[in-house]
Amino acid sequence: MQASAKAHSNMALIKYWGKRDETLMLPHNSSFSVTLDALYTTTTVAFDAALDHDILILNGREAEEKARLKVSRFLDIVREMAGMNIHAKVTSQNSFPTGAGLASSASGFAALACAASKAAGLELDGKALSMLARRGSGSACRSIYGGFVEWQKGVKLDGSDSYAKPVAPPEHWPLSLLIATVSDKQKKISSREGMAKTVATSPFYNSWLNTIEEDLAQAKAAVQNRDLDTLGKVAERNALRMHATMLSADPPFLYWQKGTIAVIREVESLRESGIPAYFTIDAGANVAVLCEPSHAAQIKEKLLRLREVQHVIVSGPGPGVTLL
Repeated sequence: MQASAKAHSNMALIKYWGKRDETLMLPHNSSFSVTLDALYTTTTVAFDAALDHDILILNGREAEEKARLKVSRFLDIVREMAGMNIHAKVTSQNSFPTGAGLASSASGFAALACAASKAAGLELDGKALSMLARRGSGSACRSIYGGFVEWQKGVKLDGSDSYAKPVAPPEHWPLSLLIATVSDKQKKISSREGMAKTVATSPFYNSWLNTIEEDLAQAKAAVQNRDLDTLGKVAERNALRMHATMLSADPPFLYWQKGTIAVIREVESLRESGIPAYFTIDAGANVAVLCEPSHAAQIKEKLLRLREVQHVIVSGPGPGVTLL
């Protein structure tokens, strides 16, 4: 009873920030992302009747208890679906920093959902797998699919209409995304905690929600038309407004660091010089830069000259989750 899977992280172009149901991981708003070929997680799940508890090996070492319990609770969902009561050893490896605002939970739980369900004998289609992955990490539901993906927020209380669906395959638009890493440290406030604080205390939160549907429509149309200027502008606007809700929370908090600002300013400078480049920032300090592939090498060189930038990962739209 063992299976292995590989899933890629995704970068939200229209952000998901805040839940209407913490248990079922149901969002307040729909979101839109691109799956990244350069960032991925590989996970093996082995159910073993000899185990008296679940084991999590993350990036080559036994994980902290908090992370193990999170995975164990997710496996409880799989066990209930499969009608079994056997513990498992989970071995997971990320190709990029964990918990640093690069959506490692998205690729992690997408890979876990695929591997665990297969190892448990479940045969799930894409929709069911997306709904399962969502229970581990909301954004994981988008990593089930490759290319450009929408997560429909849904309205039903049981979450049966909240799942991801593909909008355009990876080959539709070979857009480049450069991930500028300014910090590889685990963030002090998790996305889950940050969302809860923002929803509960930010006076700007509902105003941000009211902008989502328009942003989402513009972003999807821009992808269909391969319109970088429109997509870049709406992605920047949406990201900055999301981070503004954190600044208005009580108490306020901010994921950005000095390097975050430096990358933003460099992207703005590139645009002023005639090079189309746009930024987006998830719940972390690191910055993703959108551009056409023909400009990727030049932009990477510019970003690496910034002393605050540690690494630049060049990615394109990647595939959905696969069994290994």
